[in-house]
Amino acid sequence: MRRRSEPHTFEQRLEAQRLRLELELASLPDGKQRDAVGVRIEQLQAAAEMFDFLSLREPSPTLR
Repeated sequence: MRRRSEPHTFEQRLEAQRLRLELELASLPDGKQRDAVGVRIEQLQAAAEMFDFLSLREPSPTLR
């Protein structure tokens, strides 16, 4: 039977994708494709920041 790997957190998946894209960016020449990868990296960074912000918020007390 095949063993399942540990599930990765959202942050881990974002970081892995960002690292993969940064390696790809380093090998690309200037042009549209390089610009698109750069934009994608910025989007991943923004997603990580938003996730951090939202996960730090404490739940509001229930109203009675």
